[in-house]
Parts: sequence; C-alpha cells; structure tokens
Amino acid sequence: MKHITILVPEGQNNLSSIVGTYKILTRANAYRKENGKRALYTIELAGISKKVSFHDDLFTVHPHKHISDIAQTSLIIIPSLNHNYQKAVKANRPLIDWIEKQYKNGAETASICTGAFLLASSGLLNGKTCSTHWAFADTFRTMFPAVNLQPDRLITDENGIYTNGGAYSFLNLILYLVEKYFDRQTAIFCSKVFQIEMDRQSQSAFIIFAGQKSHNDEVIRQAQTYIENNLQEKISIEALSSKLAVGRRNFDRRFIKATGNTPVEYAQRVKMEAAKKALETSRKNISEVMYEVGYSDVKAFREVFRKITGMSPLDYKNRYNKEAMASY
Repeated sequence: MKHITILVPEGQNNLSSIVGTYKILTRANAYRKENGKRALYTIELAGISKKVSFHDDLFTVHPHKHISDIAQTSLIIIPSLNHNYQKAVKANRPLIDWIEKQYKNGAETASICTGAFLLASSGLLNGKTCSTHWAFADTFRTMFPAVNLQPDRLITDENGIYTNGGAYSFLNLILYLVEKYFDRQTAIFCSKVFQIEMDRQSQSAFIIFAGQKSHNDEVIRQAQTYIENNLQEKISIEALSSKLAVGRRNFDRRFIKATGNTPVEYAQRVKMEAAKKALETSRKNISEVMYEVGYSDVKAFREVFRKITGMSPLDYKNRYNKEAMASY
C-alpha cells in the first residue's frame, strides 16, 4: 500500500489544515472500501516530536510516526504555519531536509497556505510557480525572490509540487489531490460529503490589496501616497515620475523593486480595491463607482476589474452587497 504523510511542524498555531486534510483523505480511503475496493493509501501524521501543542496548549497532536521512521512516501502535505516564518523555518530544519530528500527520491509534495514558506526553504520551489495566502505575498517575495509567486492562483501544480492559496482554501487543494491520487468520482463524493466547491482555481476575489510599503525608497512611497490619494484622477505615470524628478525607466525599476508591482499595476490595484469596497457597501451603480475611481470607459473598467478579481463588477456586487442580493 502506498503512503501519504501529513507533516506536523514544530511550534505552530494552525491545526485546521492538519485535521481537515486527514479527515478528507481518510474518508476517500473509506469510500473505496465501501465500494468493494481496497484502500489505496496509509495516511499518517509525522513530525520530529511525540507531541505538538496548538493554540496555547488548548489542543495537542500526537503524530503517528517520527519522520525518520518513514523511509519512503508517495505524497508529503505541509500544513499552514503561524506567522513567525523565520522562527518556523529554524525550528523545522530537520523537516525541511527530510522533505527535500523525499522529493529527490520520488515523493510529491504539497504545501497548504503559508506552509509554502517551509517548502520554499528547501529550495525545491526555486524557479517554479507557487501560491500562498495573499496577505503574506510581499513577505514571501522578500524571503524567496527565486520563486515565481502567483498569489492570484488558488492551486499550482508543477513537477510533482503543489501549492495553494490561503486559509480554508486548502479544502480545494485536498479535493484536487483526491482526484489525482484516487479518482474523479471519489473527489466528487468528498466534495458532496464535506460540501466543498469543486474546481475552484482562483483566490483573486478574496484579495484585499493594501500596498507594499515596508521598503526604504522614500520617493516611491511618495508616489504610492499620491496614487492612493488621487483615486478620481486618470494618473499619468510619466507625469508622476516627472513630478518626483525621476526618469521614467528608473522610476519603473525602483517601483517594481519596492512594491512588487509596476506603477500601472499598482494604480489599477488601488483603484479596484476602492471600487470593491464601494460595490460591497453602497447603493451606487457600476457607472458611479467607475467614475469615482478615475475610469470613464466602462469596457476598460470591467476588463481591469475582472483581471484583478476574477469577476465582473456586477457579479462582485451581487455576491458581496447584501442589499443588492435582497433586491432580486
């Protein structure tokens, strides 16, 4: 029988992705047996301690095995971490080395949410695509510049390495893995039992854009402030760079280095974040919101909104505005 390993990292404060993953995978095994087939996998929790505490000792997990007792596994699942990533990486170095060794021996690896920080520390993500929780994308980029981070993606799948977006979106990753490791019918069954939507691909609609400002470029910080304070203006990046006495090419380079976005992308994200909030909380129609954030072309506004959120402005309003929903 093949083996799936769910890791229990040291010093963490996130339990849900361990429990949820274990429940869905063991249910997938049980479903096969209920239909006259044999279970495909031994599913075990593994770590480097006999007991790991969660949520200020409110819960504890007792892994089935120490990682040294698992010579070979088919799939390693790394759960979400707490938010002290440097400390988490340092405390879990034996796990990281074990992940790298197992992958080189043929195991596939999946990271849940901020578990990507542990996976990236192994070097296995260098040059590959990866997702993580959108709220920690800037921190991730700073720590792992060699990784192609795509925080809009809900799931990435490349060379036997899977990653996913934030929080409870891990349920979608586990369904994806059930389909890969069992079959489509088992995934559909788990989808129905656990009431998880199938085939979700994006976390764009959930992203709250705040703007990366933990940098030391004062000129770029001034540019960010100007963009944020002039939502109704159709901002010319050429004029803005000139206003700040920086050549356009140098301005673009510095802006990307400081924020992770081009100036145009940054302006679009700031404007669309304001548009999202207006659509969520006000009775304004799409055109009113569009003018408020500096757009006069409905088609252009819709295209940018969809590119950033994965939805049309009307669909977004209907989903998140309670009054809009009640009007139907």
